[in-house]
Amino acid sequence: MPRSRVLSTRILLVCAAVGVATGLVSAGWAGLHLLAATGAIPLYGLVLGFHVLPGVIAQQVLRAPWVALITHAIAALIGLAFVPAMAGRYLLAAAVFGGVQEGVSALTRYRHWEPWRFLLSSAVTGIVVAIPLWFAFDVSALPAWGAIGFGLLFVLGPVAWTVVGLAVGGALRRAGVIRP
Repeated sequence: MPRSRVLSTRILLVCAAVGVATGLVSAGWAGLHLLAATGAIPLYGLVLGFHVLPGVIAQQVLRAPWVALITHAIAALIGLAFVPAMAGRYLLAAAVFGGVQEGVSALTRYRHWEPWRFLLSSAVTGIVVAIPLWFAFDVSALPAWGAIGFGLLFVLGPVAWTVVGLAVGGALRRAGVIRP
């Protein structure tokens, strides 16, 4: 039977479940954003890297187009329901993180689901997000160790969270979440 190009109810329900779960955790994570952004700027990449989880888990479980972007959007809506002050940040993170994850998947024609593809996507996301935040936080004014740490953690943070997401997604697959 050929695979449908339409997102099935099952796929949308899995996206919703992952989005709600990660959105709730993200709302709880909001305090760490404030702490890192105001007092520990070099660590902000590690904190912000958490936002790769919705898309990584959804893509690892479902291995289908659009699931990263849909799941990120749901996670952002859940997060902003609990922390409205972060609405813009959540929606921007959903667009950027989900968009890069979908873009890298599309470049591989949604055929490669090996860990290297997820890790590449997260590293690219870290670089894409680090560049504007480098200027927003005036990182060049930090001591050299702070600027180096900022750059490294903006790449390594999303990569580390991707490893967590791959483990969670793999466990969900083994639990039978994707059974037809």
